[in-house]
Formats: sequence, structure tokens, C-alpha cells
Amino acid sequence: MSKPLSDHDRKKQISVRGLAGPENVAELKVAFNRHLHFTLVKDRNVATKRDYYFALANTVRDHLVGRWIRTQQYYYEKDPKRVYYISLEFYMGRTLQNTMVNLALENACDEAIYQLGLDMEELEDMEEDAGLGNGGLGRLAACFLDSMASLGLAAYGYGIRYEFGIFNQKIVNGWQVEEADDWLRYGNPWEKARPEYMRPVKFYGRTEHSPSGVKWVDAQVVLALPYDTPIPGYRNNIVNTMRLWSAKAPCDFNLKDFNVGGYIQAVLDRNLCENISRVLYPNDNFFEGKELRLKQEYFVVAATLQDIIRRFKVSKFGSREIARTDFNELPNKVAIQLNDTHPAMAIPELMRVLVDEEKLDWDVAWNICTRTCAYTNHTVLPEALERWPIDLFHHLLPRHLEIIFEINRRFLEFVASKYPGDSDRLARMSLIEEGPCKKVNMAHLCIVGSHAVNGVARIHSEILIATLFKDFYELEPHKFQNKTNGITPRRWLVMCNPGLAEVIAERIGEDFVRDLDQLKKLLKFINDDAFIRDIAKIKQENKLKFAVHLEEHYKVKINPQSMFDFQVKRIHEYKRQLLNCLHMITYYNRIKKEPNKHWTPRTIMVGGKAAPGYHTAKMIIRLITAIGEVVNNDPVIGDRLKVLFLENYRVTLAEKAIPSADLSEQISTAGTEASGTGNMKFMLNGALTIGTMDGANVEMAEEAGEENLFIFGMRVEDVDAMDAGKGYHATEYYNRIPELKQAMDQIAGGFFSPKQPDLFKELVDLLMHHDRFKVFADYESYIKCQEKVNELYKKPKEWTKKVIHNIAGCGKFSSDRTISQYAREIWGVEPSLEKIPAPDDSLLKVSLSAL
Repeated sequence: MSKPLSDHDRKKQISVRGLAGPENVAELKVAFNRHLHFTLVKDRNVATKRDYYFALANTVRDHLVGRWIRTQQYYYEKDPKRVYYISLEFYMGRTLQNTMVNLALENACDEAIYQLGLDMEELEDMEEDAGLGNGGLGRLAACFLDSMASLGLAAYGYGIRYEFGIFNQKIVNGWQVEEADDWLRYGNPWEKARPEYMRPVKFYGRTEHSPSGVKWVDAQVVLALPYDTPIPGYRNNIVNTMRLWSAKAPCDFNLKDFNVGGYIQAVLDRNLCENISRVLYPNDNFFEGKELRLKQEYFVVAATLQDIIRRFKVSKFGSREIARTDFNELPNKVAIQLNDTHPAMAIPELMRVLVDEEKLDWDVAWNICTRTCAYTNHTVLPEALERWPIDLFHHLLPRHLEIIFEINRRFLEFVASKYPGDSDRLARMSLIEEGPCKKVNMAHLCIVGSHAVNGVARIHSEILIATLFKDFYELEPHKFQNKTNGITPRRWLVMCNPGLAEVIAERIGEDFVRDLDQLKKLLKFINDDAFIRDIAKIKQENKLKFAVHLEEHYKVKINPQSMFDFQVKRIHEYKRQLLNCLHMITYYNRIKKEPNKHWTPRTIMVGGKAAPGYHTAKMIIRLITAIGEVVNNDPVIGDRLKVLFLENYRVTLAEKAIPSADLSEQISTAGTEASGTGNMKFMLNGALTIGTMDGANVEMAEEAGEENLFIFGMRVEDVDAMDAGKGYHATEYYNRIPELKQAMDQIAGGFFSPKQPDLFKELVDLLMHHDRFKVFADYESYIKCQEKVNELYKKPKEWTKKVIHNIAGCGKFSSDRTISQYAREIWGVEPSLEKIPAPDDSLLKVSLSAL
């Protein structure tokens, strides 16, 4: 059992972990025992570890409730402009420890749990990840919620309460196998169902046009049941709300028209419409045009807009009486941010509500709509862009298709007036793509229906206006902005790396947690031997801790002195895990060739999930596991090189792995990774980056100094020049570079799969003949750069100085900075670091003493 901190350590750690006063601790113990007894109906003789986790979660949640109610009251009294962040994904991870950090309860809870004879880490490990996201886009939404609450914005996250989140990944005989993520099996202590705010959502049916307007009739109704999760700001007494919708069949579902004996089947068929919120689509950067997915996209938007309009119409807390009816005020009171095109249906749905239900004139409604909505683009990959077939649209959402046609008609009239006779431009810019199967281009709908469009890193935003959205930029340049992504320093430093947070706080105080720019002050200590030693010592402790975790889970002995080299992200061709594989093989071959040379020892770890239908990505995982089988069992190599595939990479594993990293691999082909946020997490936690000039890597190099990153490979201009010129020919590199040829021949010849020599035939064929991402073009530059990494790692002091430069350059990559820019430049609201008054907890205390 891990003992809490000694008094000496606690004095050091008071700031970041909160006070553990005896009254606090006693109160927490009483509440814990009360929940064990009254909420879980257990005593200490029969309670399980899970019961103890739930008792603790409920105890911590009690500290949120007063603040949560008070925050919502405060918003109703102040009537600020509200921000609605709509996303199909919120990749939240675990909630317990993050809540303790943000409420400054961590020390007190540690002490209370210790006094109760329990182990805090064991209890924390009982919590299921809320895996309601695929990767970067979903985790960004989660970081944004933390920052919006910490900056005092009246903000709401709206999404879907998937019954099954991202699948759990098992590696069986080297292959990925998916298991359903039944994360709600034991219940979720952090959510509160709100059946009183249930909303109807319609599908199918037809439209009726009459002089009095348009009606959508004969539709099927599904109910949206909201579940609210509290989102605490960092020590400012603000608790915002994430509201996730669950699909419910109405009571009369299929019963109106059932025939004699059809009653049982009618009840069983309720499942069909409740399937809408059953499962998260597990694709990252890939569009799969399935009806159920379009249903999900409309479901979240229709339910959310009803909520937004209800809240807009009432002004005082708890009142249901309509106070505000002038919809011209909507853009002054509501900002809607669309996280990628997935919630694009918000635009035609808002138009439908304003025109059909509220009877506004089209032009007035359209002005309101565009001033309210804004759109964030997350990718330039063509296979990721959403294009819905018109036939599917007409079947599922007949009224919305009519509205989209009308938006398009008016928009093309406007374009034609600016560019008379340019029919090619009209075709390129249309919301409707012509062809054998007509489609709605959702990105075009978002641009036309929004007042602001942003990319997520400077280079990405520049690529958008130069290529994908060039025509739209020429038409309305004022719409286009950049908002470089960020990460929350609460979860990604204070919570996951308390040792590093403390070493920093000792030098510059603790205000950096709210204002990450203060990390610049660390540059004063760049030549301070004691600081350099402290940073290196924390890294070594984190590596030892992760090595223990690895040895428990993978039964491989890890050399903690080796360089911990990580590439953790979704498995995708553009992220070039295959380039990493070629380095593993090359390094292996070099050690084999000169086994007596002094090689820098490395543990190379790759983690991430492959979409279940993405065959190539699954083969990439199999190649990594195959390389590991050979390398890890070669006695000549010993502990100088290990290759591990980290199973089931997710938020909680990231929190354990990232603090232990020495090297972060960010090696996408220049121009393909919109931003990346894992890159920022590694930088903040004291890893050095080897990467291409892509996504946010460009700005990281700018902030930390390019000499403090290992930058290699083609730039965007080089890739463009290659495409415009002679093109990419893999065989030229293969024939010219002996080590590349050797590695490819080993993969092709079955060296890594002796029982199935042609196992990797398809991957070899891909790399040699149709590699869109030009892996071989960057191979030489990458290998040379990895040699530089090895050389620097042999000089720990110089390495650590570069680490300090990187940490000091992280300020820009706080999601607090990102959200402040969205707030001021898109939403028209002002962020604030003010605390609101704490709620009066005397009521709670009275009710507790009555027990």
C-alpha cells in the first residue's frame, strides 16, 4: 500500500495537491463511510475494491454538486453569451483524479484513504475510461471543456452517450482483436440522468408545402434523454456541464399500428431506434457513409438545438416562462462551435427551426444562423471528408435536403454575381457534388453556414486556404482563421506527472498551472546544475515506474537506462508507423553487424488502435509485433534494443507512458497531420521530438528553438515539388540505399515471419508501388537524424538542457491559450481567471449532521 507523503514532502507538495487539514480528512472519511453504507449498501466485511472506488467517487462528487448548482444559477443571473461545443466525440478518460486536482482535494483524499487502510492507486484503477472518442479530435474536445471551465466561460459540451465507446484492443498472436467496451456495465458515478429535459427527434417522413409554410409529417420519433457530467474548472469554483444524449424509444413506439399478436415484436423493436446511441464509429480520419452514422449526427444536433433555444428563451434560473422572443438576439447570446463536419446538420436544422417553426423570413434566419455558427476543420485527407449521398438524405431527412438545396441555390447565385461566367468555379464550390451518385459536401455546407472557419495549426490553416478551401477563401477571406490546438496542463502535467510539476513549482511558483506561458521563466535555470539534476531524476523515476508496469503486462525485461522511444497515436498510413519500422530493422541490422560497438540502448514502443475495417493498419500492427518477436529474442542484441507494441493505447495508458518518454516520434508526411496534440504532451513532459515539419511540430520548433528538436525530412514545399515534377518512385530509393533494400528484403523474404514468408507481401507491395505518403523519400534523412539522437543521448547533461528548452517553450500549447483565442476571436466572449464565490455548504452540513 502506498503511504501518503511525509510532512516534509507534503510541505513541498501543498501547492499543487491541495491542503490535507485534519478537518478535511475527517469529513472525507465520514462521507466515504456514509456512501459505502447508504449509497452502496455494503459494510467493510463484504465491500469490494470497486465498492470502495464508488464510495470515493461519490464522496468527491459531493464536493462538485454545490458548485455545479451555484455555477448554473450564476449563469442565469448574469445571462452571459453561452458557448455550445458540439462534438460527436469526447475522449474523457477517467474523472476521479482530475476532479481531485481541480478541486484541490488530492492530498486530503490520499490521507483519508490511507487512514482507512486502502490504497489510492488501486481504487483509481477501478475506474473505466470514458472512451467516447477515437483520438485527437475527441481528446481535444475534452481538453477544451477543462479550459472553458477554468477560464470561466458559460460553456456546454454536447455529444452522444455511447453505450459502447472505442473498442478495447487485444493483441492475440500478434494481431489486433477488438472487444466491445462495455464501460457502463457497473454504472457511472459522474453522470446524472435528466429525464425532465427529454427531447423528441424526428426521422424519415415527408414534407408538406402550403401557403402557411412547410410541415415535416409522418416522421418517426426518437426521444433524446440527456445525461449531465460536471466539468470543474481549476480551483475557481466553476463547474460547467457536458450533456450527452441517449436514444430512447417513445412509449407508443410501433404500438399505434401493431396487429393482433404483434405487441411483443413491437416492444422488441424499440431496440432499433435505441441503437442510435449504441456505439461509437471507430474510424479516425476516414468517412464511412452509413445511415446509422448520419442518424447519430442529426440526433445530437436536433436535441442540442432544442436545448439551446429553450435556454435562450428563458432568462432566469429555474424559470420555464418564455422571456426572450427576438431571435435577432440569438448570435449575441449563443455561439455554436462545430467540431469538424460531424455536427454540420446544425446549420440546416437551425434554419428549419427558425423558418418552419418560428416563422422567420429566410434572409433574417440565414443571417442569424451564420452569425451563430463556426466550424473547425481537422483534416485535409480526402478520404476523411464527409460527403453524404442525396438519396440517403432524402430518405432520412427530407426537409433538411430541401433546405440544403435552397442554401446552395442562393449561395451559387451569390458566387455567380462575383464571378460571372465562371461555371467551373460554381461546380467546385457547390454544396452538391454532381456525378452518378449526387452527394452533399458537408465541409462546403459548414463554410457557407458559418461566420468563422479555422484550421488547428498554422501550417494546416495555410494549406486549407491554399488548396482545399481556396475558392471559398478568395470569396470571403475574412472567414478564415487559425487556432493552433493545445492540451490542458491540469491533466497532462499536474495530474499525470506530479514529480515534474513540483520541481517546476519549486523554481517558479505554481501559477504556471493556470498560465502556462510562465514556463518561460525556467530558462533562467538552464545552466543550474541542481535543476538539471532534478529534471533528469524525475524522468528516471517515471521510467522506472513505467518499466515496472511494462514488465507486469508484457513479461519483457526492460532496461531503464535505455532511451524510451515512443510512437503512440492511431495506426494510419499517413502517420508513417512504417517509417519507424524501417528504423527498428535498420538499427537491429547495425547492431548485428557490429555487436561489439557501443550502441545507445533503446526501447522502442508503438501503440495505437487500427480501425476494424482498415486492413493495412492491422497489417502494420502485425509487422511491429513480428519485428518485436525477432528482436526481443535475439541473444546478440540483449537489452540494447527492444520493440514493444503497447496494447489498448487509451487516455489512461497515455497518462502512464508519456511522463516516461525520452523521445517522441512525430513523423507524418509533411502536409498530412493537421496539428497533433500528443506531440505537445510529450514536449510538456520532458521528451525530445523527432519529427517532420508538419502540423504543430512547426510551431513547437519555433517556440523551443529548432536546434532543440530533431527535425528531418521533406517540407511541404518539397512534397509539392515532387508531386508537380517527376513524382515519387519508391524503387529509385530502394535501389540506391543498401540498408533500405536490406530491410525491405527481410520483410519481403519472411525474415520476420519465417512460418509465413509472404505474410507482409501486401505491405511490401504498398511501399514499393503505391505509397501515397512517400515513406522511402524520408528514410535517409530519418536514419541520419536518429543517429544524432543516439549521440546526444550519450551526453545526459546536454540532452537535459534541450529538455528544459522544450518544457520552457510549451506555454503556447496550453488549451487555455487556444480557448482564449476562440473566445475573443470567434465567440465574442471574454475569458476570466476570476473565482466565483464558493457555494454555501452549510445546507449540506446540516443535512449530513441530521443523518
